Amino acid sequence: MSAHRPESAPRRFIGYRTAVLIVIANMVGTGVFTTLGLQAKTIPDGAALLVLWGLGGLVALCGALCYAELAAAVPRSGGEYHLLSRTWHPALGRLAGLVSVTVGFAAPVALTAMALGQYTATVVPWDPTLIAVASLLLVTALHAVDVGLGGAFQVAATLVKIAVIAIFCVAGLAAAAHPGSAPLAPGPETLELMVSAPFGLALIFVAYAYSGWNAAAYVVDEVRDPQRTVPRALVHGTLAVTALYLVLNLTFLRTTDLRELSGTVEVGALSARYLFGEGGGMLMSLALSLLLVSSISAMVLAGPRVIDVIGQDVPALRFLAARNRRGAPTRAVLLQQGLALGFILTGSFEQVLTFAGFTLTLFALLTVAGQVRLRRREPDLPRPFRVPLYPLPPAIFILVSGAALFLVAREQRTAVLIGVALLLAGGWLMRGDRAS
Repeated sequence: MSAHRPESAPRRFIGYRTAVLIVIANMVGTGVFTTLGLQAKTIPDGAALLVLWGLGGLVALCGALCYAELAAAVPRSGGEYHLLSRTWHPALGRLAGLVSVTVGFAAPVALTAMALGQYTATVVPWDPTLIAVASLLLVTALHAVDVGLGGAFQVAATLVKIAVIAIFCVAGLAAAAHPGSAPLAPGPETLELMVSAPFGLALIFVAYAYSGWNAAAYVVDEVRDPQRTVPRALVHGTLAVTALYLVLNLTFLRTTDLRELSGTVEVGALSARYLFGEGGGMLMSLALSLLLVSSISAMVLAGPRVIDVIGQDVPALRFLAARNRRGAPTRAVLLQQGLALGFILTGSFEQVLTFAGFTLTLFALLTVAGQVRLRRREPDLPRPFRVPLYPLPPAIFILVSGAALFLVAREQRTAVLIGVALLLAGGWLMRGDRAS
């Protein structure tokens, strides 16, 4: 598939540090601050929950290793759109592009903005929806105008995010455990819960929380020395976030009452109130809500690059690949944020979360399977980075992700059927497109 380059081609402004921070910022967001309460509703065991998050990190690392090999072997922006087109078929790539534009980035942007609104509303008496919309418009303005400004904001916001989370975790681990917190030592029910259907369903929520480990693969065209930088950023960013998630969830579990935690979305706010009192908890909740702006920014930086690459390949959508004088893909940014705005105004948090988690896991599984297929079809293709311990990492990713998808399909058939119908409809609408 040949690529048509627009007149204003992207410039390579992303170095190793920024690429790692893009991965971290895409990963650390709504999921880790909101999904633990949904998991605790059906898995009331601290040890099983920590194993769940550890397993999620292992699966994410296996996926990152596979994406790293693909990104180094066939470097181009676009994420699954490009990788599935290259490893399977352009039609599957176009469908993945449609999913990336809608579910892959617009839905997580909406979820993050909704979580930000809910967190902020615990501190100030403002409408959560209005807060979500305002944050969305602010970040859109930054990234739609100047890539340099958007990149600088991303680096600064992510460094602040990491520092605040670290302070929060240190305070949480130093404090006495909440009297009503979940048991953290393995008990008789731990293993039973780990092989139960709720554990598999919860893994989809965890997979969503870890989604973003592939973020650097979306901006390859704007990364300096991409064949070396992108693999390192994917792997190092995923390892850093896995460690951070385990410590952060340990903090949440130690500092919240299990009865209050179960089913709640504002997990961080609940923990902060116990650690710092009502006043300090409100300030920390506000700080955590502002940190979600970094996650929105990271997804606005990565997502429109998929739209940009689709515009290069599909003649009817070439207008989306246009960039302004400062190098920003303004039209692509506006399209993604318009879709995110629609999710905010029409969708409920848990419905969007379930649909996004299932769909993103499905296409990540197909991409990892594509890495295995490319190894077999083109063994002599230069691979500056190769998956260590191959074929173990792709096997772990495919088996665990496949099992989680099966459980979701069995337990939540209606949501899955709606998702499959939307995917088929999208594929039908894009059936006539041809790459130029």
